[in-house]
Amino acid sequence: MESSIKSWETAEHSRHSLHLMQPNSASITSTSARLLFSSMAPYDLHKRLINDYFLCRKGATSLLQRDTSRDKTDYDVLRENHRFLWDAEDHPDTWEAQLAKKYHDKLFKEYCICDLTMYKANKVAMRWRTEPELISGRGQFTCGEKHCSVRDGLRTWEVNFAYQEQGEKKNALVKLRLCPECSSKLNYGSKKREVKRIQKRKTGKRKQLSEKKGKDEKLQNDKKEKIPDGPSSAEDKTETEMSNIWKESGRPDEEKARDDEFEEYLADLFL
Repeated sequence: MESSIKSWETAEHSRHSLHLMQPNSASITSTSARLLFSSMAPYDLHKRLINDYFLCRKGATSLLQRDTSRDKTDYDVLRENHRFLWDAEDHPDTWEAQLAKKYHDKLFKEYCICDLTMYKANKVAMRWRTEPELISGRGQFTCGEKHCSVRDGLRTWEVNFAYQEQGEKKNALVKLRLCPECSSKLNYGSKKREVKRIQKRKTGKRKQLSEKKGKDEKLQNDKKEKIPDGPSSAEDKTETEMSNIWKESGRPDEEKARDDEFEEYLADLFL
C-alpha cells in the first residue's frame, strides 16, 4: 500500500512538472506552483525557474543586458577633467580629477605640440609632450607641428596661448619649435615673439686669458716681420735644421741605452 502511494505521488509530481514546462504556464494556479516549488531543492528550483524563463518568454534575454550608455573609459574621464595647467594649490576631491591630475604630472612642459590645421581662422590647438615624444626629440629637435617632422631650420617661438577651460578664459605662455613653413602658418595674421640665444660675454679669467693669447700672437708676428731675409738668415735656418736632425737621431740611442740599463737592473735583481 505504501509503495502504491509513493508511485502515485511521483507520477503526480512528474505530471505537474511536465505541465509547468509547457509554454502556456499562465493556466497554472498559484497553489499548485507553490506546492511544486516548495518540494524542490534550492538548486533544482533555480534550474527550473531559469529553464522556464528561457522556454516560455521569447526575446526575454534582452532584458538581461546591462545598460552601457553611461559607461566611461579612462580616456573619457581624462577628457572631461583635463586641465592645461594645474595650480599648486589645487587639490582634486574626486577620483576622476585625481586621475586627470596624475596624468598631467607625467607630461613634460618645456615645449608644446601644436596643430595648425585651422591657422587661417587663428585657431591653434596645443598640448604638452609625453615621455615617448621627449625621448624621440619630438617638438624640440623636430618640428612641433602635429603633422610635420622636419628637422632643419627650426625656430623657437613664444606664444601667449589663450584657451577656454571649464567655462573660464585662461592664458598661458608656451614655447614652440617649428620649421620655417610652420612658422609662417603660426605667424599668419599676427607676428609672434621669436626666442633667440644670447651670446654670453667673456668675463674674468677667460677674458684675461684670451687677451694674453692675442698679445702673444701679435708679438710673434712682429718678430717674424723684423727678421730680414738674406744669406745670414738662410745659413741660420740650415744650422737649426741640422741641429734638429742630430737631436732626433740621438733619441733612439738614448732610449736603447735606458732599456739596456733597465734590463741589467732586473737581471741583477732576480739573481
